[in-house]
Amino acid sequence: MTGSTPAIGGPATSATVGARLDIPVEVAGRLAISVAVAGGLDAVESLTISGADGTGIPHHVLELDRGTRMHVVDAPVGDLSVAYEATVALGGGDSGGEPVEVTERERFHYVLPSRYCPSDRVEGFAGTEFGAIGDEASRVQRVVSWVSERLYYTTGSTTSVDDALVPLGTGQGVCRDYAHLVVTMCRALGMPARYVSVYAPGLSPMDAHAVVEVAVDGVWRVFDATRLAPRASMVRIATGRDAADTAILTALGGISQPAAFTVLATSDPDLPVEDNDALVVLR
Repeated sequence: MTGSTPAIGGPATSATVGARLDIPVEVAGRLAISVAVAGGLDAVESLTISGADGTGIPHHVLELDRGTRMHVVDAPVGDLSVAYEATVALGGGDSGGEPVEVTERERFHYVLPSRYCPSDRVEGFAGTEFGAIGDEASRVQRVVSWVSERLYYTTGSTTSVDDALVPLGTGQGVCRDYAHLVVTMCRALGMPARYVSVYAPGLSPMDAHAVVEVAVDGVWRVFDATRLAPRASMVRIATGRDAADTAILTALGGISQPAAFTVLATSDPDLPVEDNDALVVLR
């Protein structure tokens, strides 16, 4: 899949995204794959899952929160390939999509501690550091700026089992760590927050990306403490409590070696300029 590099500085009306996974399956079993954009988006897309001989392998879709779609396959032993591509309409605005109200269920579900976001362990710290800030928008912006300034983006500095307290202590991490730490601090302050995997045009080097949605004045707003790509052209993939709910590949019985993974995401006709202070809605 190919795409031209967009210009910088104008609105993005569409995004072209794609991913390829090459998975060596050692023990046959069920795998869940999360590369498709969220359901409900205006997208033209295709996804194929095939074995080593190129034969298509049947799969079904499991639908989860906020349009998350997991493609579930009973994988045989051998090499498994997943190819996905989509063109997604963005609308051309600089503040993302239409605001989505936070439901009562979401207010409860996304304020609780989770596997990678042990917010109950930092309540005192978060209250001291951020609790005096009055309005919700200013409070979350301060949390995001604090995480952005505190952490140094370092590939390989954390592992898949490290929770938000690891980058908090070491001062290093990657996008999932930035997102986990923002979620953790916001929940410790009583603000519902959730982890979102996205395609991010403008990200360099290109890869999967993780951002955060926080309930601000009754609607979900997206924040990215890494500051690595404009939020207005990001495209939602999966939404959950933390990375455990949104993993690109989850073994549900099968055993596989680490997959080779490539990503493409571009916006057309332009790549928006990011305004870190803007309140943006993720589609």
